[in-house]
Amino acid sequence: MALLDSALYAFVTMNGIATSPVVLVVLAFIGAYLGGRVVEVIPFTRRIIERREAQAAERE
Repeated sequence: MALLDSALYAFVTMNGIATSPVVLVVLAFIGAYLGGRVVEVIPFTRRIIERREAQAAERE
């Protein structure tokens, strides 16, 4: 029962933190940064980006 109590307490605490506008803005910036980093790391998306850059260079 203590495990369940701890889990519920953690959930309620995180819910209280997540409703704060300042925390949400910070989480949004962190998510945007990590999303950009993940796109660069995944080979499939990297190839798409490289193709678009190559097409843009051909047009110039």
